[in-house]
Amino acid sequence: MNKRIILTAATFGLIAVVLGAFGAHGLTGKISEQQLENWHTAVNYQFYHTLALLFLATFSRAKNTLIIVAYLAFTLGILLFSGSLYLLSTRELTGITNIHILGPITPLGGLSLILGWASLFLATLKGR
Repeated sequence: MNKRIILTAATFGLIAVVLGAFGAHGLTGKISEQQLENWHTAVNYQFYHTLALLFLATFSRAKNTLIIVAYLAFTLGILLFSGSLYLLSTRELTGITNIHILGPITPLGGLSLILGWASLFLATLKGR
């Protein structure tokens, strides 16, 4: 599990750096300021939760179901929350304008991130 968590975090970290640079250098002037702000929010949350995944790796040797739940929740949360914001921010640029399902997906991703933190909290209380 430790290796899987670290590989997941490394992948999300790499993608966050690339997308952060792309937002700063490739999207400026091509999307609105609000969309660019949403893009940066997605990058920031991806980074925060990438670091949370790395932190989880320190617990991964403990056979704790709540750590696995936190890992899955953070992973799903990054994909849904940040992923939907990336798509929403660039929908006019990409021509994908009628993806109305993404609006409700963003808060579901946020709930998944909250679940990850709650699971980490509970795992810590139960841990020795």
